[in-house]
Amino acid sequence: MSTQKLDSQIRRRQIVKAAIELLGTCDVGELSLAMIARRVGLVPSAIYRHFEGREAVLDAVLDSIGDRLRENLRLVEQEPEALPRLKSLLMMHVRFVRENQAIPRTIFSDEIVSRNPGRRRKVYQIIQSYLQGVAAIIQDGQAAEKIRADVDSTTIAMQFLGIVQSGAILRHLSDGEFDIARYARRAWEHFRNSTAAESP
Repeated sequence: MSTQKLDSQIRRRQIVKAAIELLGTCDVGELSLAMIARRVGLVPSAIYRHFEGREAVLDAVLDSIGDRLRENLRLVEQEPEALPRLKSLLMMHVRFVRENQAIPRTIFSDEIVSRNPGRRRKVYQIIQSYLQGVAAIIQDGQAAEKIRADVDSTTIAMQFLGIVQSGAILRHLSDGEFDIARYARRAWEHFRNSTAAESP
């Protein structure tokens, strides 16, 4: 890989990171290339060397969120049993939300989910892909008779994601005051007890 291409990739990551940081404190509709450029230390026109415009930056922000969720799924693969793998994944997801207030602000914004059908589809695909990864873990647990098999794996995956989503919404509405980690630890106990297969 050429140095120029590597430098461009690094700059793209810096721009996306700056956009995510800004989206933690401002609405999607307020975000501008000038704001991002100032955060990175560039003139606004320099953004166009790496992105076609603001819309492309927003798409890259969503791609970054999807990449992080896929990386979390990959990181928990080393855990041999399904339920401990799910608990690790839950706490990774909670940490991601705590570190990035931009996630609920972006995912639930009108500009993302109402005004742009293509971007709404992208968010849907990111969530669906994540749910499929969670369901695959659950299926492993069902095959090993560690997770109850009388409930569809997708339904259990939706319940799992609901822990994070409800916590993220309350954290967002409370401007970060809601303790999502504490809530997730308590919700996990209920989820585990209702999901684990009965001991023979």
